[in-house]
Amino acid sequence: MLSFDDDTTGNKSGGESKRFAAAQKRLINCNTVDVNQLMPLKYKWAWEHYLNGCANNWMPNEVSMAKDIELWKSSKLTADERLLIMRNLGFFSTAESLVGNNIILAILKHVTNPECRQYLLRQAFEEAVHTHTFHYIVESLALDQGEVFNMYNEVNTIHNKDQFEMQLTEEVCRDGFTTSTEEGAQKFLEDLIGFYVIMEGIFFYSGFVMILSLHRQNKMTGIGEQFQYILRDETNHLNFGIDLINGIKEENPALWSPEFQARMIDKIRQAVELEYLYAADCLPRGVLGLSAPMFRDYVQYIADRRLERIGLKPQYGSKNPFPWMSETIDLGKEKNFFETRVTEYQTAASLQW
Repeated sequence: MLSFDDDTTGNKSGGESKRFAAAQKRLINCNTVDVNQLMPLKYKWAWEHYLNGCANNWMPNEVSMAKDIELWKSSKLTADERLLIMRNLGFFSTAESLVGNNIILAILKHVTNPECRQYLLRQAFEEAVHTHTFHYIVESLALDQGEVFNMYNEVNTIHNKDQFEMQLTEEVCRDGFTTSTEEGAQKFLEDLIGFYVIMEGIFFYSGFVMILSLHRQNKMTGIGEQFQYILRDETNHLNFGIDLINGIKEENPALWSPEFQARMIDKIRQAVELEYLYAADCLPRGVLGLSAPMFRDYVQYIADRRLERIGLKPQYGSKNPFPWMSETIDLGKEKNFFETRVTEYQTAASLQW
């Protein structure tokens, strides 16, 4: 009996052709199926992540900043609270752009599966919305735009996190880079771990805790609501990234060598220290019931959760020092993140023709 690969008659039935096309799909290095051929789906998880992203459609200017503006202009915020807000705006305003650039310039080029690319296009749009969000906040509060958006150059703890991520993309974005070699494919996998597991899964989470702590005390509620939307997006991004990483591992087991695993654990440990130093910079004296030492435990705790999800051993054994976060950010069930339900934008249902 001829296999599909041996069939030169061109007379496969429709069902056989669909099964053949789906079976031949690969996440990277796929040359046997047209990269634009979305159907039939092979990686249904990628399509589900895309639909989840569409269901969380939102824009920052839909959130009122009136109360935030009033509070910011008043004397009711302490100097430490203002520093916390400014440091977080400074980091997130550039970090979201870094993630978006990595998707368009690195990941999209080398992921050869169309349903994954469909999600990546959605994620790139969401990263643009997040960048728009920080511009909207800065503009609403009449902050010095140069001061906020240039913190990645002037504040060492922000610069060090951003530089850590940019180093991961240097080789992947270089002309002639390819994933067709084991070395290249491992470098690409390292990029995915760096941006999904570290940037979006670790580097963002101290900021979420800080801003949501303000929000819980009814301070800067407009920023807090927007961070809730961003957090829901980032949950989808993280879940997609984990599935993509694990899928590439499964299809290319030689990449997941003991040496590579050790190198990724070391990268994550470096990231944990960078994130702790950033938290300490945001909280020089402690505020809102938060202190820098609490964030060492917290960052270690979430790092262990990320390591487990990509099949690596936890490194720290730390406990979550913020029990109130269990409802806001449930790391065991990453789909249920909110203490108070954020409005769900189901735009298609509200269209008027």
